[in-house]
Order: sequence, then structure tokens, then C-alpha cells
Amino acid sequence: MASSDMTQTNITTNQLALLALKSQIISDPSNFLDESWSPATSVCYWVGVTSGSGHQRLKSLNLSNMALTGRIPREFGNLTFLVSIDLESNNFEGNLPQEMALLCRLKLLRLSFNSFSGEVPSWFGFLHQLQVLNLRINSFIGSIPSSFSNISTLETLNLKFNSIEGHIPVSLSNASRLEKLELSYHSVQGDIPEGIGNLHSMKWLAIQYNKLMGSIPFTIFNISRIEFIAFTGNSLSGSLPNGLCNGLPVLKGLYLSYNKLHHHMPTSLSNCSQLQILSLLENEFDGPIYSEIGRLSNLQLLYLGYNHFTGIIPQEIGDLVNLTELWMEKNQITGTVPISILNISSLQILSLWKNNLSGSLPEAIGNLTKMQFSYLHQNRFTGEIPKEISNLIELEELDLSTNSFSGSLDMEIFNISGLRTTSLTDNNNLSGIFPPNIGSILPNIEELYLSGLTNLVGTIPHSISNCSKLTILELANNKLTGLIPNSLGYFTQLQLLNFGGNNLTSDSSLSFLTSLTNCRNLTFLDISFNPLNGMLPASMANLSTSLRTFVADSCKIQG
Repeated sequence: MASSDMTQTNITTNQLALLALKSQIISDPSNFLDESWSPATSVCYWVGVTSGSGHQRLKSLNLSNMALTGRIPREFGNLTFLVSIDLESNNFEGNLPQEMALLCRLKLLRLSFNSFSGEVPSWFGFLHQLQVLNLRINSFIGSIPSSFSNISTLETLNLKFNSIEGHIPVSLSNASRLEKLELSYHSVQGDIPEGIGNLHSMKWLAIQYNKLMGSIPFTIFNISRIEFIAFTGNSLSGSLPNGLCNGLPVLKGLYLSYNKLHHHMPTSLSNCSQLQILSLLENEFDGPIYSEIGRLSNLQLLYLGYNHFTGIIPQEIGDLVNLTELWMEKNQITGTVPISILNISSLQILSLWKNNLSGSLPEAIGNLTKMQFSYLHQNRFTGEIPKEISNLIELEELDLSTNSFSGSLDMEIFNISGLRTTSLTDNNNLSGIFPPNIGSILPNIEELYLSGLTNLVGTIPHSISNCSKLTILELANNKLTGLIPNSLGYFTQLQLLNFGGNNLTSDSSLSFLTSLTNCRNLTFLDISFNPLNGMLPASMANLSTSLRTFVADSCKIQG
């Protein structure tokens, strides 16, 4: 009889607490709780509820992804036998009630993707059995409570995407079982505590896009179990230790971009044999890119852009057979493009722009059949543009501008169905005829930059209207002649049109301008330095709602 009474008491307590929660739900679009949570039914059968096998005490509450809107009541703290709470991906709001500190058996608390607010509660420190705490994407404010160090069982702490500030408490280094620490996208400032490197169980350490300063404690690079280190988007300075990867046998991701790190990239990086992602973008690294980097056989993403690297591209990078993205833009790299790189069949993005690369572009570029984005502009490449570019059937964006390519321009090279953006601007030694079949060569082109090709001749054909997806058309400073076609009005998505500095003409009514009134998104129009000799049509007034810049110098236009 005593056992039966105890069971009834527990169920009643559970019912009262859960019904109090239900009363705070102001929106339940799928009627999950309305149809299931009834006092006439045992809580063991309520949706989202799991009871233990003994006295039917509540063990787990999972209301994730139900689009519920409401608040957590004080009575929630009476569910003292709960081991797991998952309210992820709802619209809960308000503060967490202090009574939740009574949930002393709790091992998992997942509240991510909600709108909870207030300071991160210090009473979390009373949940001595807690293993997983996920508060990601809410509206919590204040600082990180030092009481987290009281949770000796804590394995995962995720506070990503809140509005937390202050310093990382030194006491957090006492959470010795911590495996995942995610503190990204806040305003946390100050130094990274040296003791973080003593968390020997750590596998995931991410404190990205904060205001951290100082150097990265070398002890962090000795956590042998760590797989992911991310400090992107801070103001960290100093150099990386020479023995960087000597103690990181399982590291898979190293994200240090957008900081102020400097000096050489350590050769010991090659010891991180499991590394898949290396991101050092936009720092102040200098010196050469060492050939040892070719030993990272598992590397998939390599970001070295926006630094001060010098010397040549080591041919050993061609040994990175799993590489899909190679970013080395805005450095001071010299020499030629190694053919070995152009044999990485998995490569999808190649970004080498704004360096001092020279020589011809090897025909082997045609081997990169999975290439989607290639940025080679602002270098010193010479010779002809290899026709093998037409083999890049997955190509979407190609920029070869501001180089010294020469020879005859054959636009058929770029007859790639998925090509959306291409630029050959400022290659003064290229010559050729603007193709009359441009509409069939580039049917899906959205941005076409062919300015500054002083030996490009021909007319703008009516077939260009087949390039119906064009948003930007740059044909300035060439030697184009003939009438500007009225078919430009078919470019309904056009935003920028630049014909300046050619020898183009029009009829006396400048009817092509009238056709452009169909281009409702046009914001920039330059027809300067062309002998148009006409009267500005009254229809120009219809462009006024969208047009921000109209340049018509030296066109002999009246009106």
C-alpha cells in the first residue's frame, strides 16, 4: 500500500508540473500538448514524456521541434527525477526559473534554438550530474558563470550565438571532463586562460568571433585528444609554436583566420596527419609556404589568403589529392603555377588572385573537371588563354582579369553551360572580335566583364538578348562599333551597363535608351565617349526610380 501511495504521489507531482508548463504555452500549432497532455491520462502516455520502469517517475522530457511558444514555469523545478530535458528548436522565451536548480539528477539540458533571455544562470553550478548543457542560439546576456567549474561531470558546454560578454573564467579550467566547449559569436574579451590547455579530455574547442586578445596558450596545442580548434575572428596575436602539431595526432580542423597572428607558418604542421581543414586566412603570416605542407594527405580545405606569404607555390601541394579548396589570394607569391596543382582532380575552388604569379597558364588546367570557381586575376600571367578551359564543365565563375594574356580571344572557350560570371577585363594584349553568337555561347551568364580589351573589335549583336540572365555587362574601353541594339531591353534583371569608351552609335532618337526602361533594376549606366549624336528621349524619366548613376560625357547628346 505504501508503494502504491508513493507512486500516485509522484505521478500527481509530475502532472502538476507538466500541466503548469502546458498552461504557459501560448502557441501549439500542431496541438501536440492539447491532444495528449490530459489529467485523465497517466503522464507516462503523454507525448514527449518518458518514465522510468520503477515507480513511473519522469526520466525524460523531449519537446524538441514542436514550434511551441511559451515560458518555463517555476513548477518545472518539481520534476526532480528528470535525467534529460530537450526543448530544442521551439519559441520558448523569458528567464529560466531558479527552481530548475532543484533538478539535481539532470544529465542533459538542451535548450538551443529558442529565445530564452536574462543572464546565464549561476545556479547551473548546482546541477552536479550535468553532462551536456546546450544553450546555443538564444538571447542570454551577462558573463560566463564561474560556477560551471562546480560541475565535475560536464562534458559539453555550448553557448554559441548569445550576447555574452566579459572574460572566460579561469575556473572553467577545472571542468576536467569537458570534451566540447563552444563559446563562439559573443563579445567575450581578454586572454584565453592558460589552464584551458589542461583540459585533457577536450575534443572540440571553439571561441570564434569574439574579442579575445593576447597569444594562444601553447598548452592548447598539447591536448592530444583534440580534433577541432577554432579561434577565428578575434584579435589574437603572436606566433604559432614551432612544435605546433607535435602533440596533436587527431586534429582535423584548425581555424585561426581573421586574427593578428604573424611570423612563419611552422613546418611542424605536417605532423598533423589527420588535418582536413587549415584556415589561416587574413592574418600577418609571412615567409615561404613550406614544402612540408604536402604531407597533409587528408587536407580538404586550405585557406592561406590575405597574408604576407612570399616565395613560390611548392609543387608538393599537388600531393594533397583530397583537396577541394585552395585559397592563396592577396599574398606576395611569385613564380609560376605548378602543374602538380592542376592534377588535383578533386579541386573545386582555386583562388590565387592578387599575387605576383607569372608565366603562361598551363594547358593542364583542363584537368580540373570538378572546378567550380577559379580566381586568377591581378597577376602577371602571359601567353594565350588555354582552350582547355572548355573542359571545366562544372565552372560557374572565372576571373582572369588584370593580367597580360595575349593572342586571339576565342570566346568559344567559355562555352560552358553553367558559367555565371567571367571576367577578362584589362588584358590589353588580347585581340579578337566580339562574337556574334554570344547568346548561344553564354546562355546562363549573369556577369560579363570584357572592359579594357583595347583590341576587341566588332559590334554588339542582337543575339546578346539571349543572355537573359545578365545583371552586369561591362564592355567599356574597347574598339566596338555599330549600333547599340534595342534588344538590351530584354535584360530585365540588368543592374549595371557600361559601354563607355568605344565607337558605338545609335539612331537619332537613341531608341536603345527607351528599350532600357524595361530594365527596372538598372542602377548604373555609362555610355560616355561614344559618338551617339542624338536627342535624349523623354522616356529617360521612366528610369529615374532605379537609376542612380548615368554617365554620358562626350556623346554629343542633346536634351
